[in-house]
Amino acid sequence: MITGAVYAGASAAFAATDTQAAASTQLTVEDGEKLFTANCATCHGLDLQGTADGPSLYGVGELAAEFQLSTGRMPLQMQGPQAPQKEPQFTEEQIRAIASYVQSVAPGPTYPSDHTIDGEGDVAKGAELFRVNCAMCHNVSAAGGALTEGKYAPALTETSALHMYAAMVTGPQNMPVFGDMNLSDEDKRDIISALLFQQKAVPVGGFTLGNLGPVSEGLFVWIFGIGALVAITVWITAKSN
Repeated sequence: MITGAVYAGASAAFAATDTQAAASTQLTVEDGEKLFTANCATCHGLDLQGTADGPSLYGVGELAAEFQLSTGRMPLQMQGPQAPQKEPQFTEEQIRAIASYVQSVAPGPTYPSDHTIDGEGDVAKGAELFRVNCAMCHNVSAAGGALTEGKYAPALTETSALHMYAAMVTGPQNMPVFGDMNLSDEDKRDIISALLFQQKAVPVGGFTLGNLGPVSEGLFVWIFGIGALVAITVWITAKSN
């Protein structure tokens, strides 16, 4: 009993120490400034004013900064038609710290409420809004699609609710900004709900073939369907001979 009591007391003391250590490692806006200066200022300027190699960040806000860093689009590896998505270079805490610094210097769009990205909106209405406003680039099944001059609309099949909202509000890459005059927060919630529902939906028609519609389906039929007909024709002819 004495040994157990001593062990329990020591465990509680260590847990309290770990909690204090975790609290002390929370990154601040000052930490975000240091990270920004070391990794982002070369292109975006020390005061976020932009340079010849990167745009100004005035007014982009923490939401845009979090989106670009969390999706790995920034820091940019090389110049091109658009920044590709890749593994993020920073941890979540570092990203939040950099985003907080950007927000403190150049305020802009901030994080949405939990209600907006809870995925509990009107799925049917959201799917209709997506078809009207987004499907021309992202494909009606959110599988993505090609744009002009080497640009493309990315697939949304694995995109988080926060990043869906951020894309609509901040307009990254070639995407337009959907303000409240275009889509209200409830409309955005419905679109997010429809996309999240689609991510979890089981394809009832068999193989999706990339969800690209008649292009991939026609190619499949052309190669395998007609190929099978040719093979059967050759077999019949060989049997008759």
